Amino acid sequence: MNLTHRYQPQTCLSGSILLSHPNLKDPNFAQTIVFLSAHSDDQGTLGVILNRPIGQALGEMDDQFKGGFFSEVPVFEGGPVEREKLIVAAWEWLESPNSFKLYFGIDLEKAESLKCENKQVQIACFLGHSGWSPGQLESELDEEAWLVSSLDHDLFSKMNLKRETWKKIVGGMSDELHLLANAPESPWLN
Repeated sequence: MNLTHRYQPQTCLSGSILLSHPNLKDPNFAQTIVFLSAHSDDQGTLGVILNRPIGQALGEMDDQFKGGFFSEVPVFEGGPVEREKLIVAAWEWLESPNSFKLYFGIDLEKAESLKCENKQVQIACFLGHSGWSPGQLESELDEEAWLVSSLDHDLFSKMNLKRETWKKIVGGMSDELHLLANAPESPWLN
């Protein structure tokens, strides 16, 4: 996995992964892995949290999906913005473990059509999203609130593992980050 610790200002981050730094204590993003679907100087940044499953499938959340095509589609907390809105995403991995086709913010009919055409397509739903106004994410990167990582198949295949995947990836970046990622959440209770 190709990981970088420092943000490069000229880089477009669309398709990148953000890993929250262990010192980031904002409850909206503590110990999160965020996939960035869009990033631009003019429009800001949009993404979804990958490692916060809510523990329910779409059919369990809403009776209209019970027993249907989307009944077993997992639902994740996408972020603190517009939590009442459901974002549907579908993706299929290409030849490389670092490249895939993403269909983000699609309607349910499109997701069903993609899955029927190719059984390898994976679908997930996100309640809300993560968003940054223009320049906001760059400021947070300068403050080292986030670590930037490249897209990797393992991150998407382990979305249900919550914090374990975050700890493994962040802890593997350096000895200092290993100590921080594995520190007790409330050391004063030990």
